[in-house]
Amino acid sequence: MSKFINEKKNIFLRRCLPVILVSLISIFNIQGQQKEIVIDDDLSAKAEKMKVKMGTQWAGKIFKFKFGDYAVTDSKNGWTTSTGGTNFLGTKARSETSNEFSFELTDKSLSEKAVVNAASSMTSEEISSFQLFSTLAIGSDELIKSANNFSAFITTTQDEEDTWVLIKSLEDGSQANYEFRAFLTNRDRTISIERTTSNKKGQDSRSIPAKGYEFIENGKSLCAVQYYGGGMMGMNKNIIWIRSELSPKEKLILASAMTSLLQVDYTTTFSLD
Repeated sequence: MSKFINEKKNIFLRRCLPVILVSLISIFNIQGQQKEIVIDDDLSAKAEKMKVKMGTQWAGKIFKFKFGDYAVTDSKNGWTTSTGGTNFLGTKARSETSNEFSFELTDKSLSEKAVVNAASSMTSEEISSFQLFSTLAIGSDELIKSANNFSAFITTTQDEEDTWVLIKSLEDGSQANYEFRAFLTNRDRTISIERTTSNKKGQDSRSIPAKGYEFIENGKSLCAVQYYGGGMMGMNKNIIWIRSELSPKEKLILASAMTSLLQVDYTTTFSLD
């Protein structure tokens, strides 16, 4: 009887042990993956890390973002307008989409707020194949050119003369050079905005990595924002980092810029690559 039991154990181990080992390796790999966007080590060590609560987006409003001492206290979101058309055969199409929004971001620790006025526009030109028969088509499907532009003007209630401008643009297509450009400036200072992901160093095997931006001035990382948490369930996993040593006004300006990016990029997460 004991010999029979031992044989059954051996059969079980031979069949199941490889599966168990593979499962354990997969678990360890998942745990070792980079889940958040990769940011500068010095920023990570010296920044306040804040999880973003999105709140509810009511009609005519933006999301009620809240993180740390910062919160959207008032907002206005205009209608998204779209225009476009195709040629007679439907082989060439052009579309234009635009939206404007504004909001106030309050820093409750200072009883000060920033006022942000933003606008986005997206245009695209595409060609499509013409289907003659079920098995025969002429031409090809191709994105000729797309342009995604965003701008935001930021002021604070204590210094309305000091206006900061955030610019973000992305061009792509067969007849356009792929180019991403983003920065924040008040003329005296210019802060570059660079895209980053959780797979920047090849440590995230998910098909969709976490996505975000890092703000850098003269080689020094000032802040970062994660607007998508990665994977298929990455929405509403937003994080903001702001360097602790910055002045309260600098922090408010940067927090406002990152809030505007959270709003505009939330609905275009899968079209920015």
